[in-house]
Amino acid sequence: MELKDLVPNEGSTKNRKRVGRGNGSGTGKTAGRGLNGQKSRAGGGKGAGFEGGQTPLARRLPKLPGFRNVNRVEYLPVNVSRLEEKFEAGEVVDGDSLKAKGIIKHSDAPVKVLGDGEITKALTVKVDKVSASAKAKIEAAGGKVEEPC
Repeated sequence: MELKDLVPNEGSTKNRKRVGRGNGSGTGKTAGRGLNGQKSRAGGGKGAGFEGGQTPLARRLPKLPGFRNVNRVEYLPVNVSRLEEKFEAGEVVDGDSLKAKGIIKHSDAPVKVLGDGEITKALTVKVDKVSASAKAKIEAAGGKVEEPC
């Protein structure tokens, strides 16, 4: 047996219907579209989502609510409890040191230190923003806050 000998099984394939190729073909004249009307015309028929003249669902529903401020700055939150466990006393906390310790992924991302947890080490914090409670805890521990970096 060779590749040239392969043929499909009897009755498994049909010839393509060639419409509009003369009356002798059986699908001449109107090409199987019936007589007159919207569906018999070129480009005729209803569009996707047509609901019989009723206002379509896509037009009844409102557009997206609200808006997204393109100028919004998203700060990466870092709590003082994380600074307590990752840094030694006297160290400087900035974007590069936070990335080196694995607290944030990118050193140039804006960071805000929040006041959740306790801190006992004196650290110098040089980040973009510091909450009031975090600033009070850092200064109470003997550290200082320099913002923005």
